[in-house]
Amino acid sequence: MNAIEPSVGQYFQTVRSAFDGLELYLDDVNRGQSMKDLTATLIMKYVERLKTSLGCWENKIGFMDHFRISRAESGFPVYQNVLELEIDRKSAPERLSALPEAAKLRAEMVDFILRTKAFPETLQSRMAERLYLEEVVKGDVFSPVILPETSAVTVNPENQRPSCIVNWAAFDGSQTLPMIYIARIEDSSENMARMLVTRDGTLNTDIDIPLPVGGFLNPELAARFDDFVIRNNSYALSPVTIATNMDKDFPTLHPKQMRRVVLGPFYSAGITENNATINGILSRVKKPENAWLMTWTVQEVFSKKEIPAQKGFFSSTPATQEFHIDTTDLEASRMGVSAYEKHALVPHEAYTALYASGEAASIFAGYKVHVISGNQVTSEV
Repeated sequence: MNAIEPSVGQYFQTVRSAFDGLELYLDDVNRGQSMKDLTATLIMKYVERLKTSLGCWENKIGFMDHFRISRAESGFPVYQNVLELEIDRKSAPERLSALPEAAKLRAEMVDFILRTKAFPETLQSRMAERLYLEEVVKGDVFSPVILPETSAVTVNPENQRPSCIVNWAAFDGSQTLPMIYIARIEDSSENMARMLVTRDGTLNTDIDIPLPVGGFLNPELAARFDDFVIRNNSYALSPVTIATNMDKDFPTLHPKQMRRVVLGPFYSAGITENNATINGILSRVKKPENAWLMTWTVQEVFSKKEIPAQKGFFSSTPATQEFHIDTTDLEASRMGVSAYEKHALVPHEAYTALYASGEAASIFAGYKVHVISGNQVTSEV
């Protein structure tokens, strides 16, 4: 997608509107029981990172001649953009020091216009680069992998193990899809039980845990857990595969539940080519900022039982999880999940166009639909 095309501005307008709408949906306490409050709050943190990345990319096209999105698949920026943003994030301080301050650039632009009666393209490009780098430096962008943090800690009263909510995220390069992971993991390590669990089996409130904690809460496993996430974040790996790998790689960690939220595909009229029927109908929407449809899938896998550890004279095996897969649902079996939900978010004007076309029933089959009208979200329409 070339920066001089009008569709570039429309793309940023629609995808930003979609993320604003997604935040509105997540913030709506009356939206139903599809996501628990902590889950919604954690997802919003990563959506905010995506919005920051979009702002950076929009500034970048002021001095770069192209911007590519995955038109035919996810509808999101291609993985190369994510990689370049991460590289720029590391080099931004040095590059900023080599550029004039914004006030000086503005003064030079005014002087150039007055002297030459022409537009200062070179100075404008340097200003755009400065604004881009300033945004990259101060903002939390959506990186290829966003390492884990611990967001909640409790104690399982049945086995007196500390139980943590751990979340991380990744941008899948092959499918160009942002993904958010949220896991509930019990930790049977002796050091954690000694530190966090009282004699009566409750959480030790004398220990100050400044949540969220960067990394996995157990300091002895934090670095290894980061490495695990880096190696096990691909969309090609099913949730049950990732949970099983975690169960095998960490004898004292017991993944009880894991959710993966896959954002996309995203559809934008006149830009994406991932569904001819949807894109054709969206092109009839009068206001370009309302000509979009955002979808996402919540995948969940949970342990239906734990096989106890076996200790013997010659060998021993750690406790392992037996994960539930809904074999009665072909889609759940294909995804490798216990359960899943597919969601669609759409502006009212676009939903009206889809409904009027007679295609709404087939387009939204299997989806929970959420329609935005102003600052209100109506679900299950």
